[in-house]
Amino acid sequence: MAPRVYLAGPEVFFPDAAEQGREKKRICAKYGFEGIYPLDNESADGASLTPEALARAISHGNERLMRSADLIVANCTPFRSVSMDAGTAYEIGFMRALGKPVFGYSNVAAPYAARVTATPAAAQEAWCQETRRAGIEDFGLSENLMIAIAVLDTAGHFVVREAAPDRVLSDLAAFRDCLDLVRRVLSSG
Repeated sequence: MAPRVYLAGPEVFFPDAAEQGREKKRICAKYGFEGIYPLDNESADGASLTPEALARAISHGNERLMRSADLIVANCTPFRSVSMDAGTAYEIGFMRALGKPVFGYSNVAAPYAARVTATPAAAQEAWCQETRRAGIEDFGLSENLMIAIAVLDTAGHFVVREAAPDRVLSDLAAFRDCLDLVRRVLSSG
């Protein structure tokens, strides 16, 4: 049976989210994996639920999908900030707590600390005074140390590629590299 790979990332927010999922699942199949995409979660009929009930149904459904997976491949490319999507970070932590392998990739090569310090002054003005005075975690890692170490402890390295500016979130070259790494790690394990 093909290893089941939970495909985490901000693609679920794209206008073509379903197509993104189909494409990633198709690529997974080429590598010998079964891709599981968060939108595979059919746990709720949104029309009959309150917003909070729908959110709960989605959350619990995605947790069921993750429990059914053998590992996670997470798109850790910065999303709407200098850091990755918060939901994807949660999914990495959830899978790590389940003791499942965590693989991650980013389409931005700059380390986390460099991205924070490069934030334009106008954007920093929106941060509260305490945030502006707070230290910046600088371990030379691609993402916050808790995320990066979860990935490094499983995979040995965090897959990083620099994508074209107009495809930073959707470029799939690093995703393919990450699946190749998954295949190598699983075959050596």
